[in-house]
Amino acid sequence: MEKNLTMLTDFYEFTMANGYYKQGVADTIAYFDMFFRRIPDDGGYAVMAGVEQLVDYMKNLSFSEEDLAYLRSKGCFCEEFLDYLRHFRFACDVWAIPEGTPIFPGEPIVTVRGPVMQAQFVETMVLLTVNHQSLIATKASRMVRAARGRAIMEFGSRRAQGSDAAVLGARAAYIAGCAGTACVISDRDFGVPAVGTMAHSWVQMFPTEFDAFKAYADVYPDACTILIDTYNVLRSGVPNAIRLSREVLEPQGKRLKGVRIDSGDIAYLSKKTRAMLDAAGLQDCKIVVSNSLDEFLIRDLLEQGACIDSFGIGERLITSKSEPVFGGVYKLAAIEGRDGSIIPKIKISENVEKITTPHFKQVWRLIGEDGFDVADVLTLRDEQIDSSKPYTIFDPTHTWKKRTLERFTAEPLQQQLFRAGECVHRARDINEIRAYCADKVSHLWSETVRFENPHQYYVDLSPRLWEVKQKLLETMSC
Repeated sequence: MEKNLTMLTDFYEFTMANGYYKQGVADTIAYFDMFFRRIPDDGGYAVMAGVEQLVDYMKNLSFSEEDLAYLRSKGCFCEEFLDYLRHFRFACDVWAIPEGTPIFPGEPIVTVRGPVMQAQFVETMVLLTVNHQSLIATKASRMVRAARGRAIMEFGSRRAQGSDAAVLGARAAYIAGCAGTACVISDRDFGVPAVGTMAHSWVQMFPTEFDAFKAYADVYPDACTILIDTYNVLRSGVPNAIRLSREVLEPQGKRLKGVRIDSGDIAYLSKKTRAMLDAAGLQDCKIVVSNSLDEFLIRDLLEQGACIDSFGIGERLITSKSEPVFGGVYKLAAIEGRDGSIIPKIKISENVEKITTPHFKQVWRLIGEDGFDVADVLTLRDEQIDSSKPYTIFDPTHTWKKRTLERFTAEPLQQQLFRAGECVHRARDINEIRAYCADKVSHLWSETVRFENPHQYYVDLSPRLWEVKQKLLETMSC
């Protein structure tokens, strides 16, 4: 899905780039970090997604003559700058945490190093791409956990905020564990399994509900799942489903695969439906439910003993309705001096959560001997964490809170995507990413993944990085 989105950026990226050019600092090497400050829905973790689309974007950066003509028409850019854009070549180094990895506030999930004009210019698409898919993947992961092994299908295309949101949202949901999508193009382009059977309009098109069920079974005898709530679930839907099985499918040696309920009291109706199907010898017939569900409703339904085999979820997943903003930001962390030395930069704010962590960094995940993740540590890029020796972590705000780890492994999370503008990233099959995500989430403590008041997963700073940050805070606050 190669598409040139170079002009999808904020206008101030152009005004700053033109200014850098005219001030003679365009080639200054800058380091920018993307990170986020809080997890949607007050959850315990988020899920990284959108990396493949970020790579596609950066591989296709170029300006057409139409782009340049538009910029010229604004009357605020010099011709030398426009000529630079005409011969534009992406030359940045880029690192990112792999898709499917659990991520936490404050850690750089994408780092861009390169000429400040270029590193600044890609800000909008870095944020747009990673924010959106990480938001949907995070929401989907919560729903998948709530379902306790039952399948979740993403049914939200028609409620998404535009076509790209539908297509890429389905991709993100699948990475986080959804079983499939109603969005056909996501199957064609990304391999997300497309699923679906009938709408209420199919049932209404025929003289009777049974006629509609029979017509569908005639076309799809081996995959017959029918919608039973068009008129009345218990008085007509289930009885007609049982009749369909006895009179049409079973004489052919076929079985009714499933029934779907899309309205009403789902807990009550599913239990009654299950009892009626079982009494008719249809214990293998699955019950699928939909109707504006989210992770809390899923959890409550199962706690009430609802007889549900899978869920179809639309608007509350594809829009992350309860909290539709991921909130990632893109901030300058350092520049390079003429001698190649790194000069750390910090943003200070009266809002403590908006104070940035400076310098060129790496994210390390510390894993205990039981295989569960203990904490993440941000270090200077040239630091190594030696797991053969005890390592003390400490809260960067409440520094007296310390813990020494003795038996652990340390895994660097950021991986390089581009080197001097050349892509060095190995694209992964979506099923590989999905399996990776399931594995990584399974290594989080149960206290971290609970819905209410989850345990705060610690993101600490190495002593060297903490000292750099404190020195800048003291210097810049004077």
